[in-house]
Amino acid sequence: MSDFELSDLGDGRFALTGEMSFETAERILHASEEPFEQHTRIEVDLSGVQKSDSAGLALLLEWITWANHTVREIHFTKTPERILAIAKTTEVDHLLQRGERWAGFIEAPDT
Repeated sequence: MSDFELSDLGDGRFALTGEMSFETAERILHASEEPFEQHTRIEVDLSGVQKSDSAGLALLLEWITWANHTVREIHFTKTPERILAIAKTTEVDHLLQRGERWAGFIEAPDT
């Protein structure tokens, strides 16, 4: 069985290690639900992801959709090259920044 670890680093920062694939994507999604709910800004470090496939990309897009629907911001750092290549090939690479759309709105001063 494939494995992963989603570590809570505090202040809305998380690190995902291991596999982000068909074998783990659904379990990662379920593991993230409760800890992500506690934050309005989330950053996920993907530098520890050793294996990824299109299900990994689907997971990131699912997180982005959730963030947009619940008025949250989500940002991914060190996204695996394989995920970026799949996103570009399938022409969804522009969607990977959609979870960051609230950053400017939240930080804008009141006028």
